[in-house]
Amino acid sequence: MQPILDLLQESPTLLISLTFIFSLMVGSFLNVVIYRLPIMMNRNWRKECLEYLELAPDPEQETFNLFLPHSSCPHCNTQILPQQNIPVLSYLFLKGACAHCGTPISPRYPLIEALTAICSAMVAWQFGYGVDMCFALLLTWCLIALSFIDIDHQLLPDSMTLPLLWLGIFLSLFDVFTDTDASIIGAIAGYLSLWSVYMGFKLLTGKEGMGFGDFKLLAMFGAWLGWHYIVLIILLSSLVGATIGISMVLLTQHDRNIPIPYGPYLAAAGWLALLWGEQINNYYLDFLAL
Repeated sequence: MQPILDLLQESPTLLISLTFIFSLMVGSFLNVVIYRLPIMMNRNWRKECLEYLELAPDPEQETFNLFLPHSSCPHCNTQILPQQNIPVLSYLFLKGACAHCGTPISPRYPLIEALTAICSAMVAWQFGYGVDMCFALLLTWCLIALSFIDIDHQLLPDSMTLPLLWLGIFLSLFDVFTDTDASIIGAIAGYLSLWSVYMGFKLLTGKEGMGFGDFKLLAMFGAWLGWHYIVLIILLSSLVGATIGISMVLLTQHDRNIPIPYGPYLAAAGWLALLWGEQINNYYLDFLAL
């Protein structure tokens, strides 16, 4: 085992290549998380509501979690065989359709797998072999899942954001990414900054401009990266969000009354800060000095 670890440490190319290949498989699992986790949460909420209202529970349903039942075609319910579940390649070999009934398969599945692999390879390239890379990969994978769940359901599950927040504070005890003082202050500042914007907007307009999950997501970034990246993440996410939002309204006739999820923009900005935050901050400060 040790010779393999030494080889990964000495060969960045091998490290990036293996990370890319492994992350393709992670991306396949993220597709499952993105689809199933909201359904699992909805079933659990319904169960709790029925118990609280003292109503008869729903009929017993089959086991449904991240691992069972096995993946199947949503149209014909034919179980997907292992050789039909190879990330990206299976989609190409099957020509984007179910092998049994020929129903088209959404291209989003291989795109998420490819996105996961590319982002993970960039993390390996930026951090190199070490503890920082391992936890940066974990955060990257979780951010991809959170982003697409928010796109689909306008929801950032506490079951993902809160454990990540506490993990960030725990890592700061060992000076991974930041120190403990900066981590704790960052978590507080991240939450309160967006909460303040939310309350101000609500007082002025009577409407809710964002969800509480956004506060927790920024608090999580504060815990991982420290308070000094909060302003950068807000600026980057606002810039990207405003650009895409205006483009959607102008080019696709998007209804202005339909909210656009902010979580993916926060996730993208936080991920950029994770990889290149120091360089971006230094560039920004140098620019201001001019």
